[in-house]
This record gives sequence, C-alpha cells and structure tokens, in this order.
Amino acid sequence: MKPIKDITSWQSFFGLEKKKTLCDDCSKRFVRADIKEEGDVLDAVHSLYKYDDAMRDWLHQYKFLQDVALAKVFAKELRQSFSNKETIVPIPIHPERARLRTFSHVETLLEEAKRPYIQLLEKTNTGVMGEKSKQERLEMENLFDLVPGASIQPITYRLVDDIYTTGTTLRQAATVLKQAGAARVEAVTLIRSIQK
Repeated sequence: MKPIKDITSWQSFFGLEKKKTLCDDCSKRFVRADIKEEGDVLDAVHSLYKYDDAMRDWLHQYKFLQDVALAKVFAKELRQSFSNKETIVPIPIHPERARLRTFSHVETLLEEAKRPYIQLLEKTNTGVMGEKSKQERLEMENLFDLVPGASIQPITYRLVDDIYTTGTTLRQAATVLKQAGAARVEAVTLIRSIQK
C-alpha cells in the first residue's frame, strides 16, 4: 500500500501535473535574503536570495554550464518582485560573452518569469566582474552606453541582474539611465553577496 502523499491524483493521471525543476530538498537549500535598500543614484534595490554554497552551485550550473532549464527555478519569485508600473531593463552582457555563453542569462530569467523587458543598455567593457577583486570592481568606469536610438522617458526603470556584489554594475547602469532622463532607477537582483 502506498502512503497517501504518493497516491496518483487526477492531475497526474491526465498529465496536467507540473513537473518541478528541482526537488524539495534542493529547493530548501536556497536561503531567502529579501534585502531592500534605498540609495543614491540607484534609488532602491531588492535582492531575493543570499549568495551561499547552494546558490554558487546553481549559478555556476546555470550561467557557465549553460543549463538554461534552471531559469525556471526562481521564475515565480522573480515575477512577484515586480509591479506593473516600471519598465524592466536587464543588465546586458557584452556581445562577445553572449556568443561564448550562447544565451543572455538575465534575459532568460525574465522570459521564464514572463516579464516583458526592453534592452536600453549595451555593455562596453568585456571584463568579467566575477574575475575581478572587490577594489577592481569598485574602480571600474564606463561599463555601459545607451543602445543607439534608445529613448529614455522621465519614468521609473527597474534594472535586473543575477547577482549584487559591490553594486558597481547597477550604479553605473543607473547613472547612464538617469543622465539620459530617467526619473527613478530601481533594481532587482536574484542573489546578494553579503560582505563580511
């Protein structure tokens, strides 16, 4: 006799039951952070999860081993972090990196979250932030330009990136948008590296 929790449901019988991307035990390894801050050029930032061993493994598998199916893992949480009042702008990767990786990890997260976005920024620097020291990241300049022909309105824009480490990437992107006329620039990141 099967335990009650393993009894087949009508949904599973007719193939309507949704399959999980991760098992419950793996999902429990991710630690919610829900860090919200208000700042200077970047008016507000909300980071959903803490960067730890489990998140490092997920990020490596997703971004560098190109396991695109893992974008589904956080789709619901990411979708719920937006209102319908802002224009969503993903942090871009440099075209050379995109060719090597074969996909834009941030755009794929947004697509799985079913959130429309507009690419207003282009990356000008090919350097990889994850390969730089904290000091090198803080000293980087001119990471982004507006996409040619982009029109920035005096509205709220919400930047989206996978991880917030020093905040340099988001602040520089926010600066470009504000200099072009954005009224407010906020950000959502999936992960937050908590500095010790």
